[in-house]
Amino acid sequence: MSDSPAPLADPHIAFDPSEGRRDIVVLGSTGSIGTQAIDLVLRNPDRFRVTALSAAGGRVDLLAEQAHRLRVRAVAVAREDAVPALREALRARYGTGEPLPEILAGPDAATHLAASACHTVLNGITGSIGLAPTLAALEAGRTLALANKESLIVGGPLVKALAKPGQIIPVDSEHAALFQALAAGTRADVRKLVVTASGGPFRGRTRAELSRVTPEDALAHPTWAMGPVITVNSATLVNKGLEVIEAHLLYDIPFDRIEVVVHPQSYVHSMVEFTDGSTLAQATPPDMRGPIAIGIGWPERVPDAAPAFDWSTASTWEFFPLDDEAFPSVALARHVGALGGTAPAVFNAANEECVDAFLAGRLPFNGIMDTVTAVVGEHGTPVRGTSLTVPDVLEAETWARARARELAALAEKATAEART
Repeated sequence: MSDSPAPLADPHIAFDPSEGRRDIVVLGSTGSIGTQAIDLVLRNPDRFRVTALSAAGGRVDLLAEQAHRLRVRAVAVAREDAVPALREALRARYGTGEPLPEILAGPDAATHLAASACHTVLNGITGSIGLAPTLAALEAGRTLALANKESLIVGGPLVKALAKPGQIIPVDSEHAALFQALAAGTRADVRKLVVTASGGPFRGRTRAELSRVTPEDALAHPTWAMGPVITVNSATLVNKGLEVIEAHLLYDIPFDRIEVVVHPQSYVHSMVEFTDGSTLAQATPPDMRGPIAIGIGWPERVPDAAPAFDWSTASTWEFFPLDDEAFPSVALARHVGALGGTAPAVFNAANEECVDAFLAGRLPFNGIMDTVTAVVGEHGTPVRGTSLTVPDVLEAETWARARARELAALAEKATAEART
């Protein structure tokens, strides 16, 4: 293990903690990660300053409010048709004669901001559209606080080719936990990574019982408040499968040494088992502001970034093995992760299409993974290794989305015919 490449996320890399206030670019500022990051920044103005924001464009009032409170120099939206409403919302908040921030628009706007002058880029975009901003931030030499796991999943070799050792600081709660626990030993000391999963709202249910769940059931996550796609991914445990691939890429640990365990309370966010038998667990109450603070503040810790435990109150922490029959997503993710190349992009894109179909009532819950498995099986030999290009990823995703939609439509038609 000591002879393998340096990990992308390495807590042992030396950072300068005395560099003063950090300039941050927040991508996905109106989403769950972005809004919590801005809350953290506003509570710590001596440590952080947000210089630019990007969002999809569906919540222009919130974006304008954020821009005004933070006094950013630039705002970007992916939807060009959102610009008039955004400009109007900004003018309503800025005083007469006060200059508005620069407005960028279009599919490349967030990528442009990711390469702009700053210390850290927080990529909180949801989905594989975050790949181009991730690559731009790394190429520009920025520290990348990465919440957009999909960009690493679908573009693994591309990201690894650009990232300097330690340039990526993970923001997912599980990977931030591993990042902190790994600081306690050398890479040669690590026996395995243990990634925890809440089990979602359907822990303990059989595959047959899962066939009857509704979108409303799937969106009722017991411990975390997240967007609809990530919440459904947590219900199918696809999210955990993606995190296994991400852990492999971030820390250069083989798949057979990355374990998933179900922990309903979501207090322990992940663990590292060392060769001497010791296991270090990172634990906090469920709150993403802690991992965000690690992402934008490391190696310093941000005081009171998130709540701490009340150790005077009794509590019970439980751990259960993963049910691979009811939740086959983790095993499939290991498979596509081992295949590498474009296979993870196919897995992720097909899943996103199937989640949309499920939320729209066109696909049953179990149909999500059945369809994704079929698409992955049809993909054939993926483009691999250093030969992988961004066009390869985009082509694989386009094919996977189209095929997933076709199979979902066939499944919907078969279900309708069965009912009649």
